[in-house]
Amino acid sequence: MNAESHNVNPLLGWNQRFTPVPPSVHHVRHAAGTALLAWGVDAGQVATVQLVLSELATNAVRHGRVPGRYFEVCIAYDAEKMVGLEVSDPREGFPVITAAAPDDESGRGLAIVEVLAEAWGVRQRVVGKTVWARVRL
Repeated sequence: MNAESHNVNPLLGWNQRFTPVPPSVHHVRHAAGTALLAWGVDAGQVATVQLVLSELATNAVRHGRVPGRYFEVCIAYDAEKMVGLEVSDPREGFPVITAAAPDDESGRGLAIVEVLAEAWGVRQRVVGKTVWARVRL
């Protein structure tokens, strides 16, 4: 993990705010998948990007929620091989990878991001933070 940006020079981009409730994670996945498919990304690669994005969005809903505030999702695509993802939430503090026990039903999200993304990191904002990931197609 490092503090850089996702560092993708976007030819195509998309962003949207979401209410920090569990059903929003499905809406994030669906909206991102629709955009990526429209941009010509292969369906198998879209699934990988959606998995990384849903882990980041789930963390924003579970750990970044501040009543009355939204979380924001941004996607940047260079139209070749790189997708940049950003999920911003209003809660202070940086996420960390934790070791989940075999019977834990949570605690593996950032470990999944670490495996599937080329790079990921966190940067502070005036209010809250942005967790970003860069996925090579």
